Amino acid sequence: MADSQGKVIILTGASRGIGLAISHYLLTHHHKLVVLARTHSALDQLHYQYPEQVEVLAGDLSDFSFGAKAVEVAISRWGKLDAVIVNHGVLDPVKKVANTDVEEWRKAFDINVFSGISLIQTALPYIRTSKGRIILTSSGAAINAYTGWGAYGAGKAVFNHLALTLAIEEPDVTTISVRPGVVDTEMQREIREKHNIAMDAKDAEKFRSLKEGGSLLRPEQPGHVIAKLAVEDGVGKELSGKFLNWNDDVLKAFQEK
Repeated sequence: MADSQGKVIILTGASRGIGLAISHYLLTHHHKLVVLARTHSALDQLHYQYPEQVEVLAGDLSDFSFGAKAVEVAISRWGKLDAVIVNHGVLDPVKKVANTDVEEWRKAFDINVFSGISLIQTALPYIRTSKGRIILTSSGAAINAYTGWGAYGAGKAVFNHLALTLAIEEPDVTTISVRPGVVDTEMQREIREKHNIAMDAKDAEKFRSLKEGGSLLRPEQPGHVIAKLAVEDGVGKELSGKFLNWNDDVLKAFQEK
């Protein structure tokens, strides 16, 4: 499936896992990226590999000015913005609702939800002009409950509804929320080694068994689908507002053979 060369994309959570897989796909297909993450190290490596295609911003995503800085960098460097991929997120606090301070939920929503909304609000005028895309990395936790995952799952559910809302409010923009499946990432390691004590035993065992059984997805599997949805031709308006599994039949054309 063809893509349009030289698109400009802002990508959050770009330093590892799914985000790093998205980055490499887009850069090897000659697109330009403003990459955002909490740490500089992996982001700097991307800049060294693709100095003419990458601008790096590292910092605290709960600082809502961060998104505006990313948009400013994209426009000042390349003069346009074609897509935003909101891919960052933290699982903490992994606690039952009864045992969680509301400020812990507020911090989680600042990072996982409000920072993404702030970025999208700033980017929208430019994405309207380019008739571009907003891709939201969601989770099965948006529609399935796990003990201790209330803040994380609720935040992902917000993004699913945000996609629905933007689909009707912004008809010139295509917004899709993608469930990436259970992927072999740092978050999965933390679930097995750090958060398992706070979870139900059956849920902890499920994630441990997926790793030991070799059933976790490679980051490139959902990552490449997300990347292609951001830039390639053939993404119809009928997908806007949808919450889709990365391997749904409707996305077959974007999946690896």
